[in-house]
Amino acid sequence: MFAEIIGWGKCAPPSVLSNDDLATFMDTSDEWIFSRTGIRQRHISHVGSSEMARVASERALACAGISAEEVDLVIFGSTSPDEVIPNSASIVVNRIGAKNATGFDMNSACTSFLYGLNVATDMIKAGSIKTAIVIGVEKASRFMDYGRRDSAVLFGDGGGAVVLRATEEALGLIDAKLNIVPDTREMIHMPGWGMDLSHQALKEFYYSMNFKGQDIFKSAVRGMNQACEAVLKRTNTDKESIDFFVPHQANLRIIQTLAHRMKFDMDNVMVCVDKYANTSAGTIPLALCDALEAGRIKPGMSILTAAFGAGLTCGAGLIKWGQRTTPKGISDAELPECKQTALELIQPAIEAAKTHYA
Repeated sequence: MFAEIIGWGKCAPPSVLSNDDLATFMDTSDEWIFSRTGIRQRHISHVGSSEMARVASERALACAGISAEEVDLVIFGSTSPDEVIPNSASIVVNRIGAKNATGFDMNSACTSFLYGLNVATDMIKAGSIKTAIVIGVEKASRFMDYGRRDSAVLFGDGGGAVVLRATEEALGLIDAKLNIVPDTREMIHMPGWGMDLSHQALKEFYYSMNFKGQDIFKSAVRGMNQACEAVLKRTNTDKESIDFFVPHQANLRIIQTLAHRMKFDMDNVMVCVDKYANTSAGTIPLALCDALEAGRIKPGMSILTAAFGAGLTCGAGLIKWGQRTTPKGISDAELPECKQTALELIQPAIEAAKTHYA
């Protein structure tokens, strides 16, 4: 038994924060950001992660041509759920009308979508479910420290979802290798972003992320490279037979370095970090949707994907695409209207940072 990807949908909030916008209150510029990251802009959400997940899921279901009642499982991959109790998967289950589904949240930072894809696939292979929605979504703007340009310029909001369905054909996620790079947990760290009642930050709007850029770069490339090599070896797959590479969209330099190590031509590598920045758990589903919209994914393709996130969690997966690359249907699902600019949406966090660094 396998788990074919039969539907896909994305959600990018309407308000866009450009590099020039950041330069209005931060010592930076479009040239400084783009030359180091490949990022031109990022989307800022006026709603919570679960609402973005609802839109992406409804679009994925329409794409698959199935109803929400056919869904057995919803996995909500994110580090920014609307609530901890109850889980955000239950919000999505109820909002889309998946009355026969169960669901749970999964937090492995930026790798949450890939980890969720692996879990849902294994559950389908085991026969415990037939149809699943796997979501990767993030509202990273909620915990950005806009007094630190090393991290604040990197992240954005948005995400996507895919629908998996049981099949006898060898399609979908064929295999995956998941791991944690030893002794790297503190490289991306948000002290106070949790349920420890001693964390006074829970009562405030200001949060600060420990972010060791150079160390992250080296460990992320090494971890993803090792995971890619491992999954190729386990599936007896030659690099030359990989048709398309969809890596985590954290930083263009990381993508280029990893592609070089894997000896992949950049023409066969998906890059959309310029449009969305790093949407954490949302980057791979967003990239898949954009690649499909652009006609870059063809029937029967062998697709390699890789991601890393805080922890440092790493992973890679080999996906065999089916015959369909166009939607069966189009959903009219949309986010509520937003009447604020991206700068207006993040103004409370800007003011909190100013107060902190004063």
